[in-house]
Amino acid sequence: MAQLTERNFNSKDEMTAALAELLQAGLSQGIEQDGEAVLLVSGGSSPAPAYRYLSGVELGWDKITVAMVDERWVEPEHEKSNEAFIKSTLLQDKAANARFVTMKNATVSAEEGADLCESAYAALKKPFDVTILGMGPDGHTASLFPNAKGLEHALTTTNTVCAINAHQSEVTGEITERMSLSLAGIANSKAAVLLISGDEKKAVYEAAKQPGSEYEVPLRAVLNHPDINLTVFWCP
Repeated sequence: MAQLTERNFNSKDEMTAALAELLQAGLSQGIEQDGEAVLLVSGGSSPAPAYRYLSGVELGWDKITVAMVDERWVEPEHEKSNEAFIKSTLLQDKAANARFVTMKNATVSAEEGADLCESAYAALKKPFDVTILGMGPDGHTASLFPNAKGLEHALTTTNTVCAINAHQSEVTGEITERMSLSLAGIANSKAAVLLISGDEKKAVYEAAKQPGSEYEVPLRAVLNHPDINLTVFWCP
């Protein structure tokens, strides 16, 4: 099992403040210990306020690398691009001085681009200092979607990243081709934070803690991994 800490908050504002504090502490410690820090970021509405707050904080951003947890295989200007989201929320103001490593490259498909992306991520300092994860109502985290093409490889490879092609659903939308951290990539972090909002997702998380298939509920693979130091943030 993962080394698990659960923190419940009364509001999204409380959760945002706690996340910002955790990120600031983790990145500062990384710079102090290693001379640099690496932050792995996810898209989504939950971390956005913390990203905006952090962008204005003096953190030695020129010593911080920001990289993606996952990405849809779309151009950076696409409305569904996580890269565009991170650039508009986190990489502003003082945080504009951070180095940014994206997952999307010029290859036609994520599968073809996986080796190039792996090379870019191999150059990052490891372990990462903080990795931010979200979770979908189908139990996916990063872009590790239930029974997706590439999921078995993602859960077993020692590579940091992997190509995923998910089954189209209300959760994935039309863009099913993704690049994602693998399970090993998620595990290669000093601290991982899973953000959950609402009772519905809390129920999915509680179900993922029970025995069962990691292919049906990929979050279960994260919760079952003995080397992952995971803090779960939940708010209504």
